[in-house]
Amino acid sequence: MARIIPFKAVRPAADKVALVTSRTYDDYSAAELASQLDFNPYSFLHVINPGYALQQKLTNEKRFQMVKHKYTEFKKEGIFIKEEEPVFFLYEIQTKTNVFTGILCATSIEDYQNNVIKKHENTLEYRVNLFKDYLHTTGFNAEPVLITYPNSTAIQTWMTLKKKTASIYEFSTMNKEKHTVWKVDTQSELDFLQSHFDAIPSLYIADGHHRSASSEMLYEQDKDSKNDNLKYFMSFLISDSNLKIYEFNRLVSDLNNHSKDSFLNAVEQHFEITDKHHEIWKPESKFEFGMYLDGSFYALKLKTDSYKFTDVLSKLDTQILYDTILLPILGIEDLRTDNRITYVPGNKSITNIKEEVDSGAFEVGFMLFPIQMEEIVEIADLDLIMPPKSTYIEPKFRSGLAIYEL
Repeated sequence: MARIIPFKAVRPAADKVALVTSRTYDDYSAAELASQLDFNPYSFLHVINPGYALQQKLTNEKRFQMVKHKYTEFKKEGIFIKEEEPVFFLYEIQTKTNVFTGILCATSIEDYQNNVIKKHENTLEYRVNLFKDYLHTTGFNAEPVLITYPNSTAIQTWMTLKKKTASIYEFSTMNKEKHTVWKVDTQSELDFLQSHFDAIPSLYIADGHHRSASSEMLYEQDKDSKNDNLKYFMSFLISDSNLKIYEFNRLVSDLNNHSKDSFLNAVEQHFEITDKHHEIWKPESKFEFGMYLDGSFYALKLKTDSYKFTDVLSKLDTQILYDTILLPILGIEDLRTDNRITYVPGNKSITNIKEEVDSGAFEVGFMLFPIQMEEIVEIADLDLIMPPKSTYIEPKFRSGLAIYEL
């Protein structure tokens, strides 16, 4: 039984929404960020990155206080408005290739703790602590956790009908996406959605493990404050059939003292190697890997008789690559902290891998086949943890579109 509740969202004034909302902060290059901050006074980037020219000189606590102050300014200036009553939102994102539709709501910390909301990734304690302190000081969260639920005909039918009504936002962005938002505020609609999710036994975190863990940590720290908002965290619920799951490809800076020939000989222990030469090639199925090395693409096919499958985790391509190449041959032990390895989202062209290796910044690149939703669910149901950077999942939520106050 998954408990969801409406909340009194803070959101941009309708005439400013296209100017206020932004991509995730980390998605901007330094030049893009500077441009937005210099020329767009309404950008939410001003809130999450106040005093950007001086930021390197500030303590975390001081920076978080500045975020809170700037957020208060945006509310006083009418850039942000607050709902008078708790609501849900239906949110549609149209990209060049996909249409994503989901429900913005608040989900339960208790469900998270009781594994009704299931996880499949590890978190870094310092990041969880940092974001917990951020939430505690600023008093708001503008980044929902992306959570998936089993496909529901009833919910899908409701969404189709809801989209025929008037929206509160309809705007396009500079990366050629169209965003449409409908407010869900009638009691019948609220009851309908809550009752349907109440019948769903499990939800699955697709993206946002650190955010959800930070919200839980904040709740445990401050629960004596009797602030009911701490019992929930903002989430964007989307059907598992509507997610787009990409792989994370890998770049490694050196061959761990191997020559090209000795490296290929070591790889051949577990893989059939086909030299594709200059043909840009990527895997077409599980247990296949692409590799770019010294100006050539290679197809690697796992020799299943030389690799032992012990559980569902051992069948994941990310785990296989780690067990057969990254750890034993390249000497990469910790995928989260080793600075010799870099990750490239699978929505970027394979030519990015080629260019990075050709430039000399990296010695070898690996391309993977995307993990499937069924694998994510199986891993989460068994309380297992995937290797870091196993999935890159869309959609991505616009920062500043909706804010959950604590």
